[in-house]
Amino acid sequence: MIRSSALRTLSSTAVRACRAPVLSQLGRGRRFFTSEADDSLEYDLVVVGGGPAGLSAAIRAKQLNSDLSVCVLEKGSEIGAHILSGNVFQPTALDELMPDWRQENPAWAQTPVTHDDFVYLPTAKYAIKSPFLPSAMSNHGNFIISLGDMCRWLSEKAEDTGVEIYPGFAVSEDPVIDDKGRMVAVKIRDQGVAKDGHHKPNYEPGVKIYGRQIILAEGARGSLSLEVANRYNLSAGRCPPKFSLGVKEVWKVDPEVSQPGHVTHTVGFPMDYMTYGGGFIYHMKGNLVHLGFVTGLGYTNTNRSPYMELQKYKTHEMLRGLLDGGKCVGYGARVINCGGYQALPAVAFPGGMLVGDAAGFLNVLKIKGTHTAMKTGMLAAEAAVADINDGAQPGHVSSKYEHAVKDSWGVRNIHLAFKTGLFSGLGYGAFWLMSKGREPWTFRWSKDDAARTRTQAKCKEVAYPKPDGKLTFDLTDQLPLTGVDHEADQPSHLKIKPGMEKIPKEVSFTQYGGPEQRFCPAKVYEYDDKGNLTINAQNCIHCKTCSIKTPGHFIQWTVPEGGGGPQYGSM
Repeated sequence: MIRSSALRTLSSTAVRACRAPVLSQLGRGRRFFTSEADDSLEYDLVVVGGGPAGLSAAIRAKQLNSDLSVCVLEKGSEIGAHILSGNVFQPTALDELMPDWRQENPAWAQTPVTHDDFVYLPTAKYAIKSPFLPSAMSNHGNFIISLGDMCRWLSEKAEDTGVEIYPGFAVSEDPVIDDKGRMVAVKIRDQGVAKDGHHKPNYEPGVKIYGRQIILAEGARGSLSLEVANRYNLSAGRCPPKFSLGVKEVWKVDPEVSQPGHVTHTVGFPMDYMTYGGGFIYHMKGNLVHLGFVTGLGYTNTNRSPYMELQKYKTHEMLRGLLDGGKCVGYGARVINCGGYQALPAVAFPGGMLVGDAAGFLNVLKIKGTHTAMKTGMLAAEAAVADINDGAQPGHVSSKYEHAVKDSWGVRNIHLAFKTGLFSGLGYGAFWLMSKGREPWTFRWSKDDAARTRTQAKCKEVAYPKPDGKLTFDLTDQLPLTGVDHEADQPSHLKIKPGMEKIPKEVSFTQYGGPEQRFCPAKVYEYDDKGNLTINAQNCIHCKTCSIKTPGHFIQWTVPEGGGGPQYGSM
């Protein structure tokens, strides 16, 4: 057993320069143990995921007890590299976490919301603006931001408190379990494994990182979070999770049409009334417009393409006028966990807690999740620190966190009402507002998103515009805007599950027409005319749609080497 004081962390610059960081550079003087079996580190609190939930948890823990050792592990090459969101930010949780943050006037918070519109698009030409906006949907006091920029700022604040942050280190989906069945550590993915499985000269086995409590803040459909939920049966008695895919572009527009602070949400075109979805248009300073379209992955038509829904959305007269003469400067996509209260799993398990979108804390009515992600991260940290102060041992189930979440969770599900159509959903939303979320019933469902897809024989073709290269684009042309990059010589992180090798050809292609090649927003999946599937894993932007929507769930999404994936700037 060796105690090392020579360990150091990589700077963000070094991580960007070296996609696969050296595992031995973890630790910053932490207790480091080595044996013939493996190397390991110990912390009081281990946070997996450097998004708003994870960073808020880390900061809150150090605020409560500065002597605790806390680390944040992030698979992106830097904090913010894998962050993609709308984002109209409600600062409620940040006001609680850092009451004086406004005095700094941070660069990411320079566009306060000045105007709200909610618009119904009945056709590609017409737009009907709602004459009123429910108070719960008002964005007064909020900011239009790049969430990635905010997370980079939060990471600096976390490091100021003594939190150790390690970008570029991907945590394996396999938890470290003790002989009592408790999760006691996470394991960094092995580095330097070639595509054929042999160890390259730079091979390093993954380090195990032990924590008295482990907070999982991986975002929607996190690989480790999913494994933990299955292992501990956290969703017992709950509805299956439901997801949407948000596809987003950033445009530089003509100054004459730029309206910094203007927020517009739309429903209707290009969706039919039986499919959940909607658009957003956010004007930021610098003549930038963040726009996107969110498609519920419970859609039934196998021919639908969420990426092409965004392209079609931009052909509406309202958007044509805005984008004419502009230039698309950013593109990306990410799934959103939008099942709501009915799909919320147990959030504490032996050894750890789920926070943010890893659990499903999204307020669908407000179309916001950042503030709830931050709040749940803070609640988890408060529970973890209290448990540690009380002498709780590693592997402890934090009932304090479960109770705190139940006491704070006031949002009942709006989303399911849209399952029966757009207008019934809006009507249910109105009732929710009047009843303050205390409606006397709860909607439930039994099918997951993949099971709702119909075979191709039962589906109509969906008409999409031919890309013109100015307003609408071929996916191949947009992919470089993500900055996606993976080490080429490594095993594919997108795997066909054992025993399901025939499913792609005999089921997905033959019966469903290969929907992977339409729902993937990065052209990862391609079928030839004989039904043979090619997986272009190097294109993957980590949206996680394939682990949700493939027929029979035949794809297992595992983590690639740390630092790989999209390199989002200010998305």
